[in-house]
Amino acid sequence: MSPHVLVTNDDGIDSPGLAALARSAAKLGWSVTVAAPDVEASGTSAGLTAATTDRHVTTTPVTLPGLPEVTAHAVAAHPALIALIGCHGAFGTPPDLLLSGVNHGANIGRAILHSGTVGATLTASINGVPAIAVSLDVPLNPVEAPHWDTAEAVLATLLPLATDLTPGQVLNINIPDLPLDQVRPPRWARLAAQGRVRSDVTRQDDASILVGNTVVDDPLEPGTDAALLAEHHTTVSPVRSVADTPAPDLRLPD
Repeated sequence: MSPHVLVTNDDGIDSPGLAALARSAAKLGWSVTVAAPDVEASGTSAGLTAATTDRHVTTTPVTLPGLPEVTAHAVAAHPALIALIGCHGAFGTPPDLLLSGVNHGANIGRAILHSGTVGATLTASINGVPAIAVSLDVPLNPVEAPHWDTAEAVLATLLPLATDLTPGQVLNINIPDLPLDQVRPPRWARLAAQGRVRSDVTRQDDASILVGNTVVDDPLEPGTDAALLAEHHTTVSPVRSVADTPAPDLRLPD
């Protein structure tokens, strides 16, 4: 059966990557609804933030490039909230699958905790909906236009995996930002402890702190998403939302 798919992102409704992901799903014959933030919401993790103080979420109908038949909404909310309300039927039939991306820049390593792209998928997961986050490894200071066409070509072969996901399963996919003939075969990858881009925190003065990103050249651990992506493989990482773990070997007070 053709799945009903909700597509979101954290780069905003006008992102070319969002349209690329929606087109990829539509080309498979899937039923697609798009609901994405009306402005950029990168780094929002799984925050349930709406733009209005009274918790009303406003939506505006839009038409995405090349997708005149796809219902799309610009939503005044962060992606995780969009995922939450979407899973509860806010945009019509609750989805069988949530797709998030294609993000402008890789989401690799344990720092994906902070990604709004991934946060949407983890939110869908705890609501019983399988989800896939997709990112294109666009560098911090690109010298050419992103290869969205490569992302669509890779997704044509990888998205069908979604029909075999069980409720709540999540995959995090990263695609090299290269011409398609330079992209190596996809590989399963575990999350790196650190990615290539890390937070850079600088105290400016007594009243302000600058938080930015910096590229580091530390050796990458073999077999991780960071290392395999640097070798031009598309990486596929199964990830899990919040779950309890075995209790530590500690005695609680009586």
